[in-house]
Amino acid sequence: MRFLTCGADGVLVELADLDETLRVFTALQDTMQQSHQQPSSDVVSMSDSAESDNEHSQASRHTGGGHASAAFRAIRQLIPAAHTLYVSFDPLLISWNALVDAICALDFGKQVAQRSQTIEIPVIYDGEDLHDIADLLGLSVQETIRRHCDSAWSVAFVGFAPGFAYLTGGDPVFNVPRRKVPRLSVPAGAVGLAGTFSGVYPRVRSRGGPLPGHTEIPMWDDAAPPPAPVQPGEGVKFIPPPAHTRAK
Repeated sequence: MRFLTCGADGVLVELADLDETLRVFTALQDTMQQSHQQPSSDVVSMSDSAESDNEHSQASRHTGGGHASAAFRAIRQLIPAAHTLYVSFDPLLISWNALVDAICALDFGKQVAQRSQTIEIPVIYDGEDLHDIADLLGLSVQETIRRHCDSAWSVAFVGFAPGFAYLTGGDPVFNVPRRKVPRLSVPAGAVGLAGTFSGVYPRVRSRGGPLPGHTEIPMWDDAAPPPAPVQPGEGVKFIPPPAHTRAK
């Protein structure tokens, strides 16, 4: 891991790959939830504390201690990407050095657990690339649909456009190259594949991933809290339509 400063209230953690990013993100998210369930009397304001950064660092290495809880309660937001994790924090509650030490003291060795919340997204498999995808994978159209729906997808990170979630953990058969000539316009709601990822386009965009189908569920709503229906760490389940509406 490599830690970079992002202004006065941000830490950018550079990681080796997506797997490590998800493990660090999961460990931080779980620890944040646990720290918020503990009494808040151990939160120490940096403006009132006379302790040095070194003293904070030593205290934060004991993850069960008060300063460690304060460190994780000071985190405002986590934003994962493919090889990085952005951590926004309150500098009045913890110093940059103390937060970095607290993060380093966490156990990242455990497997990434599937989140309890799974979002179901109904999909109509009528995409113009569906038959090409099936041929590429050496499967029938119906088998391609079944495997896409049977997969336990999860949101690894959100990027490229507001509300676009990069989904991982699908059937290993889905390793689909991008189109040689990208489309200038991909409609909102289109379900796409790219490499081992799947995703749903929240708005009209230009993109090169093949499209097996579409959904009528909006993936971004400015007035909704939150505006995106799926968040990093959550599960996603694609639901096929009734048999008579599927692509032949």
